[in-house]
This record gives sequence, C-alpha cells and structure tokens, in this order.
Amino acid sequence: MRLAVVGGGSTYTPELIDGFARLREALPLDELVLIDPAADRLELVGGLARRIFARQGHPGRISWTDDLDAGVDGADAVLLQLRVGGQAARNQDETWPLECGCVGQETTGAGGLAKALRTVPVVLDIAERVRRRSPGAWIVDFTNPVGIVTRALLMHGHKAVGLCNVAIGFQRKFAALLGVPPQDVELDHVGLNHLTWERAVRLNGEDVLPALLAEHGDAVADDLRMPRSLLDRLGVVPSYYLRYYYQHDAVVREFRGKPSRAAEVAALEERLLGMYGDPALDEKPELLDKRGGAYYSEAAVALTAALLGGTGERQIVNTVNHGALPFLPDDAVIEVPAVVGADGPEVLPVRPLEPLHAGLIAHVTAYEQLALEAALKGGRDRVFGALLAHPLIGQSDYADRLTDQLIAHNREHLSWA
Repeated sequence: MRLAVVGGGSTYTPELIDGFARLREALPLDELVLIDPAADRLELVGGLARRIFARQGHPGRISWTDDLDAGVDGADAVLLQLRVGGQAARNQDETWPLECGCVGQETTGAGGLAKALRTVPVVLDIAERVRRRSPGAWIVDFTNPVGIVTRALLMHGHKAVGLCNVAIGFQRKFAALLGVPPQDVELDHVGLNHLTWERAVRLNGEDVLPALLAEHGDAVADDLRMPRSLLDRLGVVPSYYLRYYYQHDAVVREFRGKPSRAAEVAALEERLLGMYGDPALDEKPELLDKRGGAYYSEAAVALTAALLGGTGERQIVNTVNHGALPFLPDDAVIEVPAVVGADGPEVLPVRPLEPLHAGLIAHVTAYEQLALEAALKGGRDRVFGALLAHPLIGQSDYADRLTDQLIAHNREHLSWA
C-alpha cells in the first residue's frame, strides 16, 4: 500500500507518522511519500519520520520529494494537509478583519474566505494531477476550510472525503470523563465542518449526555471557553468554533488584546523544527501537542483504512449531503456519521434538527456556496457577495471594507486580482 501526504513538511506530520507506526495493523503501509515544496523543512520532518518508524519497528519505507507528480504516482490514497501562504498568510487572516470589528480566524468569517480563495484552486490542481497519475486513488482532505475544499473536490468528480479532528477529540475527551475506552463512545455529531453540535453521547446504546453535562459540565465548558450556563440551556455540546457565533463581540475584544494564534504557532514551529533536526529524537515531542490537530493521526488512519479496506466502519466525515439534511442542497457538504467502505461514505440517517441549529447551518451553507463560486470564478463582486452572506458579517459597509482588505492582502494568490 502506497500513501502520499501533500504538505508533508508540516510540523503536524510527526503526529501522523506516529499514528501510522502505532496503528500499522489497521493500515499496513509499504511506502509513505511526503511531498512539499519546502525542501529544508521536508528534510527535517522526513528524517524524524524515518526514525519514528525505526523505533516502533515499522517495516514501511519513507521517502520525500518536492515533485508532486512523482510523489503521487501510484498512490492508493493521498492526504492533503497544505497551507497556501503559510503562517504569514494565516496571520493576516487573523488580524485585518479585526479592524472592521469582525472575528479574525483562519476558517471562519473573512479570514476563512481568504483561505478558501487561496486554497481551492491549488487543491483542484493537485487533485487533477493525482487523477492523471493515480486514477483510483482516494483523496483525504484535512486542508481547511475542509467543507468548502471537499465540496470543490466532489463537484469536480474526485474521489474525496473531508476529515476533521473535532469529533474524535470530543470522543476521546468524553471517554476520559466517563472512564471508558474511546471505542465505547458513539457521538450524534451533526452540522458543517467547524459548525457542529454533539446532540447525544451514547455509551452501550444509552445517551449519557445529560448525565455527563450534569457531572462534568464545568470541565466541558472550560475546555470550550463557553459559559456553563450556555451549555445547560442548549442541552448539547457545540464545537469550539461556535464561540465565534455565540460570543462574537467578546471574542473580537479578546483577539484584539493579544498576539494572533498564527504568531504563536509560528514560534512553536520554529522550536519544533529545531527539535526535528536532532538525530537522537525518534518520537513525536510533547511540544507538538500544543500545535493543534490532536488525534488527527487516529482519525486519518481509521478513515484511510476504511476507504482502502472496505471495512464499513462508522466514522464522522465531511461528505455530500444527498438529502440527509433536507433543508440543504443535495450537493452541500456536511459533517455527520457515515458508514465508510471502498465506495466511500454512506451517510447514516440524521434525526431532525432543532431550528436553532438548522437555521445557522442553512445560513453558513449559503455562504459556503458563494465562497466556492468566488474561489472558482474570482471577481470582487463575488467576494463581496460571500462576505455579505456570512452570518458574522452581513452588513454592506463591513463587506465592502473587508472585500478591499481581503484582495489587498491576498493579491499574490488571486490570479484574477
């Protein structure tokens, strides 16, 4: 089995490598190829990846290259984890929207749209090259904004599934609070990427979410940085990203008063890359846990194994709606439980949603459709329309100012600008 990772020079990659090594019985890799244009980073990450495999006795071969076509040639699956523009572009996404009093965040609001505009054309070019070199390969997308990127891939006919670590993170945290193995916990997880709610936490078929919130609500609320009273009133557990909707103005004040997350991550990455260059290091360092992406490797292994092995396992993925949420277009991409096999995900039946959740999902889906059109076709008016449609913006003066800022800060990545 040959697997390729586009963006293999990411500081995330040792987390992925560690998972491949530990879970090799689930996903028996013969060859892993790391692909990245940043040769210096790739050398450091690739060397550590080989040492991790060697320490854990994995027999697979690891190689790396800056040649995308050669790297994906003959791959059974290709994982996408790239960041167009790097942390410098992310830093812009997280700062200039604040000037208009709007959340600056890499997947939400104006910053999220900027990332989508930079990313979608690049990902589609990669996918076309994968299709030429490895026509049967599955594309697993971890590149944000996952929902928009996955929708772009699917509408262009690619064999693609979107992956996020929010659900598996909740599963692991809830299992720890309940004192049970993670595999015993099943989530009723529904929504869009980075716009989801846990409506039930099932243990041996019984929903224990009310009891979990009653006993551990303070810990869950602290982790989400939301008031306990809000969780009690909702009766569900929203993803961390719902902070940007439920507490927008407070988050703007918070972000204005401290360095951006991108600046923090850039400093972490510098330290991590220095550690990766140490020939004595043969395991992922503890510092990597602060980088984000917890349990990414477990989710990636499980999804890839199901796609290539046809196991028919229940997993939470980003895939096409096809009527699962009847108030959305069939071609919308949603994040829900599905049975995953060799033919891809088959979405499991979804219980009707409360209007509080369905309304916001419908609103953001409309924005995502406009965002994708802007990413594919370009043009100031399309960017303005997407920003005007976003529930965190929605005012014409703000949308006008943000459109000008977005284009000014991303001109080098926008072929039409």
